[in-house]
Amino acid sequence: MSHSTPDRDSGPQIISEDLISLDTDLGATKEDVITALSQRLADAGRATEADALRDAALARESQSATGLPGGIAIPHCRSEAVVAASLGFARLAPKVDFGAPDGPADLVFLIAAPEGAGAEHMKLLSSLARALVRPAFVGALRDAKTPGEIVTLVNDVLAPAPAPAAAPAAATAAAAAAPAATAAAAPAAKPEPVTVEKEPEPEAGPKHIVAVTACPTGIAHTYMAADSLVAAGERAGVVVHVETQGSSGSTPLAAGVIAGASAVIFATDVGVKGKERFAGKPVVASGVKRAINEPDTMITEALRAGMNPSAATVDAGSSGGATDEPAGSVGWGTHLRQVLLTGVSYMIPFVAAGGLLIALGFLLGGYEISGPAEDIVLNNSLGQLPDGGLTTYLGAVLFQLGSLAFSFLVPALAGYIAFAIADRPGLAPGFTAGAVAVFVGGGFIGGLVGGLIAGVVALWISRIPVPQWLRGLMPVVIIPLFATLIVGALMFLVLGRPLAAITTGLTDWLNGLSGSSVIFLGIILGLMMCFDLGGPVNKAAYAFAVAGLNVNDPASLRIMAAVMAAGMVPPLAMALASTVLRPSLFSEAERENGKAAWLLGSAFISEGAIPFAAADPLRVIPSMMAGGAVTGALIMAFDVTLSAPHGGIFVFFAIGNLLWFLVALAAGVVVAALCVVGAKEFIKPGASDAELDPDVATVAA
Repeated sequence: MSHSTPDRDSGPQIISEDLISLDTDLGATKEDVITALSQRLADAGRATEADALRDAALARESQSATGLPGGIAIPHCRSEAVVAASLGFARLAPKVDFGAPDGPADLVFLIAAPEGAGAEHMKLLSSLARALVRPAFVGALRDAKTPGEIVTLVNDVLAPAPAPAAAPAAATAAAAAAPAATAAAAPAAKPEPVTVEKEPEPEAGPKHIVAVTACPTGIAHTYMAADSLVAAGERAGVVVHVETQGSSGSTPLAAGVIAGASAVIFATDVGVKGKERFAGKPVVASGVKRAINEPDTMITEALRAGMNPSAATVDAGSSGGATDEPAGSVGWGTHLRQVLLTGVSYMIPFVAAGGLLIALGFLLGGYEISGPAEDIVLNNSLGQLPDGGLTTYLGAVLFQLGSLAFSFLVPALAGYIAFAIADRPGLAPGFTAGAVAVFVGGGFIGGLVGGLIAGVVALWISRIPVPQWLRGLMPVVIIPLFATLIVGALMFLVLGRPLAAITTGLTDWLNGLSGSSVIFLGIILGLMMCFDLGGPVNKAAYAFAVAGLNVNDPASLRIMAAVMAAGMVPPLAMALASTVLRPSLFSEAERENGKAAWLLGSAFISEGAIPFAAADPLRVIPSMMAGGAVTGALIMAFDVTLSAPHGGIFVFFAIGNLLWFLVALAAGVVVAALCVVGAKEFIKPGASDAELDPDVATVAA
């Protein structure tokens, strides 16, 4: 029986019988299942490359597991390899672990969306995700006998039969009551958020709660969390209005609905857009998956917060959330780490662009170009070349351009640390604090301290009660002005000299290292670079190296060389182990990832090893750390230097003692590869092995 879908005029059906596998064995791991479904979509012409689709889905999987309670998994991604929005479905026998809290999954949907998917396609995909919270729909998927029945079930969700005509008033009341996805017996789910643009003010009567749900890709978890909260609210006798900030667009909650709410729930893995609208509301905050797994608990916590005068509330000026730690939110230690990583992630583009331009300047003009570069640029032109000709002039231009970009490093770090604490009002005081840190000689440490102070001060000022007429000036004038004044005065009058002394002392200590001391520093840096493959510890070591990079400081050049070489070890080691030494110890997906890891490692992209670490952290990560320690120690012992902060082997011209750099890198790669092969051969995984912690699997910006 044929069944049309809503997108029949704009492209192929989202699901068809050739994309469905029933009661089949697709492998023992989620990587195997995703690989098989990706191949099925590619064979059907839904994707140009099965490998690219698989890698995109596995990259999303490494951020957080997509297994859900009830034996369901929804791996999903957006990829340029996807030709048209598509669903691959498998009913597995046996079940496979996708990281759900209650065990493995037997129902798996691979949701594949094009990189630039239109709103209509994203609404359809989100409709399916929302239907998966309905027991009746899930039960029907398990009872279906043929692929055709699965297609019919899914199409009934994506293209529901028109409802019988009803009186306008009745239709309006029905629409406002709850979304279709929360009614167990209903055949369809509404793809839009549970609010409408001009929602009426809530009438006096039952309490209501507002919520915002959002996940990194905005395809599935966003909408499943929304409907789980609405359904839990119905069970508790409370109306829940949800704003879904996902890929299919978002209809903001009406101001009157927010004003009348007793509490707000933030179930997000990314920042909340327009958070200031909820200022002063009691808040419960968590990741998006908690709203799917524990919606009743979150509703209960929100109701309690609404009755507690001392409950945490949404802060008026912060993008970070509440005045205290809300129920279910991250701790202050984790929040501090997130704040610092925000600063580092925004700093890295300045580092990459500026550092590579400086390295190219050296390539054309030689290392001596650093001295006269400014004079050459200001006093010469293409029509009046300096001594040395065109290459010298272009080398000076590139060096000067890179130096200017590099000069934003500390201000950007401080500015975006303050932004992570206090939102946009923190930017001006944060950037100013970073500039002052550079001016007084406080360097990288001064930027960290200044950014934190600027953010805290801006946040504190934003909490000061002011008259209604003054509130509009607070974020654009009052907060930036006084926060900049306060942090600037503190940096100049109190903290400047101590921070400069600390920075100078650290520099002198590094320059004075020799023998075993400098080798020990290399070991520490190597361990840090390989511990979490782009996560907080890796970022800390990298930021330490680039912030101190100075072509006239040999110690800083050795540190940069140790950091980059050690960061290249994990992907190269996993490539060597999975494609050359013992491919049989790795899954087909890992062997394919290993091929790509050769290039990623050569380019200093440590994240190329994340798929291996995510699947087997207890054996992979210690092995990578062993190799990184060896490389870091040898770099220091052989006095290798590096004047470019990124690029891997492709900036060979910026490496001093290139031969020894290659020797140190090769030694670490071999050690790490042998360790991981030995660990997989002789150390069998236990039942308690868990997936890599999301913090460890953080992907560098």
